[in-house]
Amino acid sequence: MKKFNVGIIGATGMVGQRFALLLQDHPWFNVTALAASANSAGKSYKEAVGNRWAMTTAMPEKFADMPVLDAQKDIDEIVSKVDFVFCAVNMKKDEIKALEETYAKHECPVISNNSAHRFTADVPMIIPEINADHAEIIKSQKERLGTKRGFIAVKSNCSLQSYVPALYPLDKFGVDKVLVCTYQAISGAGKTFERWPEMIDNVIPYIGGEEEKSEKEPLKIWGKIENGEIVPANSPKFTAQCLRVPVSDGHMAAVYVTFKNKPTKEQILETWKEFKGDPQELELPLAPKQFLNYYTEDDMPQTKLTRDNEKGMAVSIGRLREDSQYDYKFVCVSHNTLRGAAGGAVLLAELLCAKGYMD
Repeated sequence: MKKFNVGIIGATGMVGQRFALLLQDHPWFNVTALAASANSAGKSYKEAVGNRWAMTTAMPEKFADMPVLDAQKDIDEIVSKVDFVFCAVNMKKDEIKALEETYAKHECPVISNNSAHRFTADVPMIIPEINADHAEIIKSQKERLGTKRGFIAVKSNCSLQSYVPALYPLDKFGVDKVLVCTYQAISGAGKTFERWPEMIDNVIPYIGGEEEKSEKEPLKIWGKIENGEIVPANSPKFTAQCLRVPVSDGHMAAVYVTFKNKPTKEQILETWKEFKGDPQELELPLAPKQFLNYYTEDDMPQTKLTRDNEKGMAVSIGRLREDSQYDYKFVCVSHNTLRGAAGGAVLLAELLCAKGYMD
């Protein structure tokens, strides 16, 4: 695979910091541009981040003295340095939409961690192991934007990464209804305990917009391309509750599911064990060798013990059992800033590079 020069837009935020760590030694991607808001522009990365470095691993030395560009005013300079960009900015949704489309119209593909374009009909929202075929919509998006190379592709909400990968391969049995309760880490809000002491010894039963995303986004992932757009599926039916819990990293989901054709427990376990997607077939750099990992212990998976499995890119599952009102229930865990955010975006970029979309 050839090398690609890449930029991180929103490099000073928590997800941007995670991108920096993931990309410092990436075999395919070489970071040649860092960008953030006007407040950070002109400073070195180390100066711009200041005391807000939130990772447990130190800032990569290779980026510390790199100048930070203005994500909006310096677009021409940024796109001249890169083959594509990762975007994880903290702006209003309409501003993010405009910014990402501007990069795309400058013939610079955008791999976005943001939610702004998740329901744009010709923007693929991809979990690489599940709906890699949705990348085919990029051709229609380019026609709309009037571009040759430029396009936008997004990853889904971080909490979906814990339970949708467990449900999707079971759809051969007809997933009908799903109830999910997510228990989400504070890093999902871009926080640490030092910056959010109110979360210590506390649970908040509301995360703005999260339940709507948890119920709607899976249907786009389940959807099909028709007439130049992705048409969301009508089923399964999802209902969700999302809680913020005092955990640094890792989202847990308690899942209840009913099938049209109820499988046996053994069939479910075998399906999870055998499931793999394009990232595994293509042996992409960040792809977990075993995507779905089932634990037989009654008290597993645990967030702290399993979130870092396969460099934080695997999904951990446990406690599969029959339910009195649904067919089955089980628990899932994934790392929200790795599989759920920056890692998922890097894996998506690897997939698109491998399939020729960045050429």
